[in-house]
Amino acid sequence: MPKKYNFVLPQKYLCAVLFLINFLSYSQDLEPRVYANVPKNLNVVAIGYAFLDGNVLTDPALPISDFTLQSHNIAATYVRTFGLSKKLARIQIAVPYSFMDGSAMVNNELITGSRTGFADMKVRFGVNLLGSPALDKTEFRSFQQKTILGVSLVTSIPTGKYYGDKRVNIGTNRWGIKPEIGISKRFSHLYAEAYGGIWFYTNNNDFLGKKMEQKPTYSLQAHASYYFKNQMWVGFNTNWFFGGKTIIDGVSEASEIDNWRIGATFSTPIAKGQSIKFQYHVGAYTNNGLNYYALTAAYQYSFF
Repeated sequence: MPKKYNFVLPQKYLCAVLFLINFLSYSQDLEPRVYANVPKNLNVVAIGYAFLDGNVLTDPALPISDFTLQSHNIAATYVRTFGLSKKLARIQIAVPYSFMDGSAMVNNELITGSRTGFADMKVRFGVNLLGSPALDKTEFRSFQQKTILGVSLVTSIPTGKYYGDKRVNIGTNRWGIKPEIGISKRFSHLYAEAYGGIWFYTNNNDFLGKKMEQKPTYSLQAHASYYFKNQMWVGFNTNWFFGGKTIIDGVSEASEIDNWRIGATFSTPIAKGQSIKFQYHVGAYTNNGLNYYALTAAYQYSFF
């Protein structure tokens, strides 16, 4: 029978594991329609579920291999749009809760463990600077969207459960801030988007009694969606993220990553103001672990 050790693995073997947990909270977003044109004074509440399953492959010379993580995640999200200097602005708040189970081979011995609790809360504030005036729902019906240019500031708040004596955690015990710029354009039934941003992190001063620093991580993502007459749509999603080398007590780790993910999204209305959305994404290329797939489902309700 496998032994339960609460993921207490030797520190030098946990670099890739640590990155898996961090990047689930940060740069691996595949979120279409972030800069879409919608009316002002719109409220959206959503509840979503995500299942992630994958492994981290470390240096084969090390005695740890095949770190596997299965994570069930529930998130509640609220979005509010409003006018800011006659431009469309929005604020989004997401609060996730996670159930994680994992295992790894260390010195040919299988060890297992689990974590349960709130993950880090994420807040996004964005403004569409060009091509998206703040219109009420009556004016919005006759507006023809062309090209939109927008900016956002995403903040990851360290509200997640964290143990200073454990190497694998749900929370990150540090702040993350990502300034982002995005562009979107509607072509009849086709909607195209591209975003670029940089994650900056504060230090984690309680990483096994040591200080953990992380260099900025760069994130690019693109989406192409096709809309049907009944507002059902399907989309292709991709992102690329790179950088993020970690430094533990002044010592650099061999942890810089270069990852590319692809996925697909399907959304359909089910009643007035209500819709459901499904998404699948998987790693297309990875140089340093983070090889996992994700399935998500979400219900949302929109109202004024």
